[in-house]
Order: sequence, then structure tokens, then C-alpha cells
Amino acid sequence: MNGTTLGIFIVIIVYILGMVGIGIWFSRKNNDVSDFYLGGRKLGPLVTAMSAEASDMSSWLLMGLPGLAYLSGIADPGWTAIGLAVGTYFNWLIVAKRLRRYSAAAGNSITIPDFFSNRYRDKSHALLGISALIIVIFFIPYTASGFAACGKLFSNLFGIAYIPAMLISAVIIVGYTALGGFLAASTTDFIQSIVMTLALIIVVCFGVQTAGGIDVVMENAANLSGYLSMTSVHYAADKTAGSYGIISIISTFAWGLGYFGMPHILLRFMAIEDENKLKLSRRVATVWVVISMAVAIFIGVVGYSISASGALETLNGSDSETLIIKIAQLLSSHGVLAIIFAGIILAGILACTMSTADSQLLAASSSISQNILKDVLNLKLSEKATMLTARLTVVIIAIIAVFIARDPNSSVFGIVSFAWAGFGGAFGPVMLFSLFWRRTTRNGALAGMISGGAMVFIWKYLVRPIGGAWNVYELLPAFLVGSVFILVVSLFSKMPSREILDEFDSI
Repeated sequence: MNGTTLGIFIVIIVYILGMVGIGIWFSRKNNDVSDFYLGGRKLGPLVTAMSAEASDMSSWLLMGLPGLAYLSGIADPGWTAIGLAVGTYFNWLIVAKRLRRYSAAAGNSITIPDFFSNRYRDKSHALLGISALIIVIFFIPYTASGFAACGKLFSNLFGIAYIPAMLISAVIIVGYTALGGFLAASTTDFIQSIVMTLALIIVVCFGVQTAGGIDVVMENAANLSGYLSMTSVHYAADKTAGSYGIISIISTFAWGLGYFGMPHILLRFMAIEDENKLKLSRRVATVWVVISMAVAIFIGVVGYSISASGALETLNGSDSETLIIKIAQLLSSHGVLAIIFAGIILAGILACTMSTADSQLLAASSSISQNILKDVLNLKLSEKATMLTARLTVVIIAIIAVFIARDPNSSVFGIVSFAWAGFGGAFGPVMLFSLFWRRTTRNGALAGMISGGAMVFIWKYLVRPIGGAWNVYELLPAFLVGSVFILVVSLFSKMPSREILDEFDSI
């Protein structure tokens, strides 16, 4: 290990030790499962905002998004980012306060399955069990994408094999998450959002300078057919352009619908201490998301110019997702201060991954230990046994995710997009109808959840491969189908009880 690599390694180790230290600190503050899974509803507005967005962005912000822009131009990542920005704003605007208030009133719900079950007084636990199962099904591969990103990071950086690198990363994330629970995850996410921001700033400044300035970057990009167009897509293989039509635009813009069903984001809404401070959280979150995604896409454009200058090798396929890692390595050759900056960049990639993986592990763990084992199967556990089960579940889920992430050629963006569609299709319509339509019934919610989740698989593997007009991101048809099922089944079901209607009206 040479001096440059050693310097970067030290910066990353200091960062990792800080995250683990936070986990140890908050392990003493978890008195019960409510603290472990929801932090006792004590989050401040800034931590709520930044932890929600850091856990949302995941490794695709610094790996998937720049890599996609590097290969295909700005249309695909651009419309995706616009959809996500709009979805972020409206999720905070119309869902956050109402969910915070409703989840507390409906049996003091501490998980999303709890809320659905308590909202509809579902004594059969069907809503609870199915929603918990959906969380496990989609969060395990989502978590796996995070482990894969970490594995790629350390493998590229330190020249070690992918599997050991990925395993070490998983152990670190599991360690502080299992120790500190929701408060540790939220606090580390807040810190990680700052590190991610610094990483973006450093990369874009150094990248532009290395490429020869803004003028050179824009000229190089403009010379590529369709690269800077929002209605064309660039094909790197043969340097040609294809149409990015209205169907593609609607498809990628539909990413924003996913926010209404993301458990790890919705949990932040439920956990804020003062609902009246959500306006501040909304403003901070929206501004950060818009700027960070715009910069990430621009880094992809800058990366092409760096490659064109010969300072960076040309990246193909899934290797494009290592763009920022390559830029950090290039930066590290410019002295001691540059090594520290490179370490911050790489810690930023680690932060993206850790901030999402910890939240996903907690959400999946709560679904198994709290909702399935305790509520559905009626296992009688003491408070101490419940806490132990919660922590063990985090470990077991991580082991399964590690197994899924064993392939180093898997695409971070691809895995995240499928899981995102799964939650958006299964939970998004149910959440909106639960919060805004008093006539929604338990059977309607159940039908919408099952049909939306099933449509994700049906459209992804049976319909979308047909191509042409059918090549629509599976989230959109799943969301629409789920909404129709909720509406129709609810109208043909018995009116909700007076107790449910009165509670809805009070919210």
C-alpha cells in the first residue's frame, strides 16, 4: 500500500470509526423497541430532513446517476431527477404532517405495517403480514445494492477482491445499525448527508479543472449526438443518438411516485418530534435534493470530458458507476491536501451507501421481528428478548443481502430502480388513499397493495420486454393498477366503521 492509498485509507477509517462510535453511543438510549425502530419520535427538523434524503439517495447518487449520465447523456438521468424532485416536494407537502399525526393517533404505530393495520382496525393481521412481507421482499435486494456499491468502492480503491471488500462494508453497517437503531441511523445519515455534499463539491470543482474548464466540458458534450438533449439519448457504443420520446419521459418522470411508498422515508415523517417544524424540513430537503442530483448528473458530463482529455480511461457498462472513484484516485496524486479531499470523496460514496442500507435494514428488521413474529405469529417475548430479536434480525437480513450482492457485475442503478418500483407500486397508492379518502376500506387497501406489488413483477418480466410503447418503467402501471383496485374494491365493500371514520375526520 503506497503513501497515497494509505492516506485515503486513514481518512476512510476515521470516518467509519466515527459512525460506529455513534452507534455505540445511541445503543445506551434504546430503552424499548419504539426507541430502536422510531427513536421515540424525537427527531429535530434538520435531522429529519437530511436523514430522510440521505437514506433516500443511496449509492446511486454518487455512482448510478453520474454513471448513467456519463454513458447516455442527460435525458434519462435528467427526467428521473426531475420526477424525484417533484415527488420529494409533494411527499413532504401532503404526506408528512398527516402521517405523523395519524400514525400517533392510530395505536401509536411505529412501523408502516403497524399504521396500515391500525388505520383499518384489521384484526385478521392480513394487511400487517402482507405489507411486512413486501418490505422484506424489496428491501433485501435494495440493501444488497448498497453492499455491492461498497464492495466496488473498496475493490477499485485498494485492489482487494470484491467479496472480502463487500463483506467488510456489510459488517460495519450492520454493526452500528444493530447497536444504535433508528437514532443512530438518523444521526449518522445527517452527518453522511454533509459528507456527500462535500464530496459532490470537491468532485465537480476538480473535474471541471482537469477537463480544461466549463467551456471545454460543454463543447465536448455538445459534440456528442443527443448528449445534451432532453429528448434524445446518446449511445456510447457507436456514438449515435436515439429518440427519447414522450413515453420514455413519462416513464422516468414516474420515479417521483415512488416516494409515497418508501418505508425508510415515511418513517422519518412519523419520527419528527414537532409536526409544526415539518415546513422547515420540507424546504431543506427539497433544496438539497434538487442541487445534489443536478450536480451528480453534471459530474457524469464532466467525466466524459476528463476521459476525452486522456486523463481518465474510458469507462464502459457498469464500470461507468465507478466514475467518481476514478476521479478521486486522479485527485489523490496532487499532494497531501488532495489525498484528504480524495478521502472525503470516497467517504461520501460510502456515506451514500451506509445512509440507505442502515435505514433499509431497520425497516426490514422491524417487519420481521415486530410485525411478523410478534404481531402475526403472536410470539410472546419480553422487552429484552424483543430487542435481541430485533438486532438478530438485522444481522440475518444482512447475510441474505450479502449473498444477493455477491456478483460484482450487478448494476447498482438497476437493483435500486426495481426495488423503488416495488415500494411505489405496493405502498404508494395505499398510503395516499389511507391519508386522503375516508371511504377507503381494509379490503380495498389489501387489494391495492397486492395488485400493485404483483404488477411490478408482471410488467417488469412479461410486458416491458415486448418493447416499443410497452417499455414503460414498471412503477407507473403498478401505481395506476393499485389505485384502481383500491377505488373499485372500496366502493364495493362495506362502509368503514364509525370509529374509523371519526378517527379519520379528527386527523
